[in-house]
Amino acid sequence: MPAVIVDCAIYRDGRRIERPEDFSEALDEARDALDAFLWIGLHEPTEAEFDRVRDEFGLHPLAVEDALRAHQRPKLEVYDDSLFVVLKPIVYEPAGDTVSADELMVFVGDSFVVTVRHGEGAPLAAVRQRLESEPEVLKHGPTAVLYAVSDAVVDHYMDVAGELQVDLEELEAQVFAPTGSGDSKNTAARIYTFKRQVLEFRRAAGPLTAPMARLSAAGVPFVHEHAQPFFRDVADHLTRANEQVEGLDRLLSDILSAHLAQMGVRQNDDMRKISAWAAMAAVPTMVAGIYGMNFDNMPELHWPWTYPVVVALMALAVYGLYRLFKRRGWL
Repeated sequence: MPAVIVDCAIYRDGRRIERPEDFSEALDEARDALDAFLWIGLHEPTEAEFDRVRDEFGLHPLAVEDALRAHQRPKLEVYDDSLFVVLKPIVYEPAGDTVSADELMVFVGDSFVVTVRHGEGAPLAAVRQRLESEPEVLKHGPTAVLYAVSDAVVDHYMDVAGELQVDLEELEAQVFAPTGSGDSKNTAARIYTFKRQVLEFRRAAGPLTAPMARLSAAGVPFVHEHAQPFFRDVADHLTRANEQVEGLDRLLSDILSAHLAQMGVRQNDDMRKISAWAAMAAVPTMVAGIYGMNFDNMPELHWPWTYPVVVALMALAVYGLYRLFKRRGWL
């Protein structure tokens, strides 16, 4: 168990007291005190490692199964002895402009909070330190932890959405750059990859709207009766993040359509140029083909000025076609 326990502490009246050696004893101590609760953080526990936690805290088997398997949608479940919340923190890699989602499960009971983290994208050390520096907030018990964790995850959504906005502006500049000013060979693939990143974001942030709305309302067990305004603030930030990412998705679709239209226009331009040059080559080819036939009764074959006149007529015809195609924008 020590290998998967990131941190374990009792908080009394909003202040951290000494770390217990055994969390079962700490849980009993927290339950005996009216103003204390236990917060234990776990990182990717196995089923065997989580068995003791399940037994000591009385966690529901279905919630335990979800916490161990991961790959869950954001949700809120209410059980007899605890509240179970699934969050999906977003990880943004600037080097590759990629977005991935980890998972964070929160069990909230009458005098305990158990957080189970999968992946490296949701470190809770900063959240714990911030709460410990604000005892007035932390003294509200497990509800304060649930609020702080949710707020940190949603605020990071806003940061990632801002990073994606910057990347999208760069992509937009590349797509609408003048012809030949950059390598656009893989532009369509980059747009599609970007849409996949936005889809990953929407899968993490979109389903969280319903749980936050439920926490914003009254009557949720194990949630402090005066916590609704704080969860409404988190829900408002989440709505803004979802609206921003939906705008990015729509703009990406428009950029992809514009890029495909540009590709079609460029292909038409190429075909017109090829057709124009083929037409100009066809005239001297036709004339030369006529004079290449082995007929005896062609009187102009014996005229002394036939060759220069024919060559001049071919050059004049080609020049006339060139001027015509140039005036129409084919060349």
